[in-house]
Amino acid sequence: MSGDDDHGFASTLAILLGGLVFGFGLGLSGMAKPEIVLDFLQFRDFGLLFVMGGAAVVSGVTFFVATNFLNHAPLTGRRYTRRLKTFDKNVPIGGVIFGVGWGLSGICPGAAYASVGLGNVAILWAILGMFLGAYAQGFVRSSRTDESDAVTATSSD
Repeated sequence: MSGDDDHGFASTLAILLGGLVFGFGLGLSGMAKPEIVLDFLQFRDFGLLFVMGGAAVVSGVTFFVATNFLNHAPLTGRRYTRRLKTFDKNVPIGGVIFGVGWGLSGICPGAAYASVGLGNVAILWAILGMFLGAYAQGFVRSSRTDESDAVTATSSD
């Protein structure tokens, strides 16, 4: 592992604790139950709007405080920098595909894992689908990169 990817025991423990808190919160709020999420997506139950809104406010305040009062990220030690990502056609297309998957399965990726913890074993099919979909996207992207590299090499000959 490279230096940036190395996590000491304390960092690994903090990440595990964060995941436990996140999963517990998803379970407690109902966001790990597909039937509740589907009611939210069909505008029948707006309780999750408050859960997500509350989480966004807490995250926003945390990031504001951390980036304005700390010089570096606590877990990685890296300096805070602004990362800009170009907005290309893949962003809305990916968002639409993600939304269709969320609507079909009734659960978003993070909550899917918490749903398994609540005993929803059937959600493992959705998790398998997420892995296969991510693999397919990576395969398509790498094959496009290989094709464009081949075109570039051929045109420069």
